[in-house]
Amino acid sequence: MFKKIKKNYFILIITFLFIYFFFNLLGGDRGLISYLKKKEIYEELKIKQTDLNFKIQELEHKNSLLTKDIDLDFIEVLIRDKFLFGKDGETTYILKDDGQN
Repeated sequence: MFKKIKKNYFILIITFLFIYFFFNLLGGDRGLISYLKKKEIYEELKIKQTDLNFKIQELEHKNSLLTKDIDLDFIEVLIRDKFLFGKDGETTYILKDDGQN
């Protein structure tokens, strides 16, 4: 038996190396499966980043309406939304959005 192993020593080593590299190519921290998972997480984070950037721009715009040149119309909208305040003779309706279209 040892004679057969000695004769096929090179083939045996090549086979084990091939199996080792094949499993590390697919699995492991730097493998193909891990790469696909990381790519999916990266795409989700890019979507979240664009959403957060949009929210930041919206908040900066609202802040600029309150600080630089005070926009009285915007302040009126805020007062109406927060305090449910209306003018004389107006009827205030509250619509609840239940999330269904």
